[in-house]
Amino acid sequence: MRKLLYRTLALSYGAYFNSTALFSEKEAGKRAFKTFTTPRKGRILPVHQEYLQEYLGKKILVNNTGLQTYEWPGTGETVLLMHGWESNAFRWRYLIEKLQEREFNIIAFDAPGHGYSEGNRLNVVTYANSARQLIDLYRPKHIIGHSMGGLATLHNQYQNPNTSIEKIVTLGAPAELSELMAHYQKLVRFNNKVLEALDKHVYEHFNYRVHDISTPKFAKSIAQKGLIIHDEWDTITPFNASERLHQNWKNSSLIKTTGLGHSLHQEEINLQIVDFLLS
Repeated sequence: MRKLLYRTLALSYGAYFNSTALFSEKEAGKRAFKTFTTPRKGRILPVHQEYLQEYLGKKILVNNTGLQTYEWPGTGETVLLMHGWESNAFRWRYLIEKLQEREFNIIAFDAPGHGYSEGNRLNVVTYANSARQLIDLYRPKHIIGHSMGGLATLHNQYQNPNTSIEKIVTLGAPAELSELMAHYQKLVRFNNKVLEALDKHVYEHFNYRVHDISTPKFAKSIAQKGLIIHDEWDTITPFNASERLHQNWKNSSLIKTTGLGHSLHQEEINLQIVDFLLS
């Protein structure tokens, strides 16, 4: 029943965008983008609060949005963690245990519209800008991004190559924003006029076309060492996204897992990440 209701809601959005485009394609693009960038979950739940409360850091103001940070102090090198869509810093708890065992200094934060952070929406460009501000503030040597966090990490590194970052880890990261948009169009079933209006909206507000947001493109100019981890059966982000990324990232290694899913928070994954950071 829940799946049916969700499907009906999705199709109603598509019909709404298509009808709006009959009168104003610009308005249709604006509304389609708003829906695409509005998370439905990812805020702090009681089980998250119990763990995160002890590690609350300061709120950092980025583009007039307060971002909640978390700190696990250590005597070693600093690592910055970036979660994925509709998630929050709680998702890193198992990796944090392994990083603490090796005395890493750990910083995490909730993306705009997620966790304890302010805002109601999130897109790749604003998330990459958030990463840049946190990198400038904490000067981490390493950054780890899961899913959308990985995409935003690489986008920021492409835009700002001269940072403190020496090693990058991506987990189940998508390759192309255009592929995510195509999936969105298929799910909601809006027409090509709406898709074109959506692309124009992105360009007008961020000076990027949708096809410009591409990890294989970003990777060609990234000099840092990279570890790419992706499950071959990932049902959220296809494995070939990381294959394409690896092909263009000269200084990267690709680990293919089987049956570990999209989250990739298992102990074997966390140990491989720690080994890479220590190597």
